[in-house]
Amino acid sequence: MIKNVASDRGQHIQDLRDAIEHRATWFYFLVEEAMKRGLDYDFARDAIKGCGCFHGNNKYTKTDDLKVFGPEFISENVKNIFEMDVDCTDEQLKIDFHYCPLVSAWKKLTDDEEKIAMMCDIAMDGDRGIASTFDAFEFHLGKTIAKGDDICEVRFNKVK
Repeated sequence: MIKNVASDRGQHIQDLRDAIEHRATWFYFLVEEAMKRGLDYDFARDAIKGCGCFHGNNKYTKTDDLKVFGPEFISENVKNIFEMDVDCTDEQLKIDFHYCPLVSAWKKLTDDEEKIAMMCDIAMDGDRGIASTFDAFEFHLGKTIAKGDDICEVRFNKVK
């Protein structure tokens, strides 16, 4: 019997999306429990940014070249999971997400659009943390699916 490689690939991406949704779900419940105990969102921002800084310092090649950083930051699986369009020049790594499994998970937990947007922005502190470990890069977040836009716009710009 010949396997359907396209179906296997599709199932693999769905399994990865499900895993990300699961983590987004426990992230949501963790933040909700912390809020009940009197903490504000700052604890989550600090923790997620710290995680981003950890990865920025330990996972990626130290470089000032976006064309080196880009492929390390966006694997083929990540590109497929988030349905990304990617364009990388010497001056900018431009990433447009057309799907977000985190937002998908949060929409199953609440219809509070402001809360979903806040969760998204906190999650993006991870990428902000990564960018902060590179002196040559600046991070910019434009439109977001969490705020009702059709895409998320993530940009890593070369510092001039």
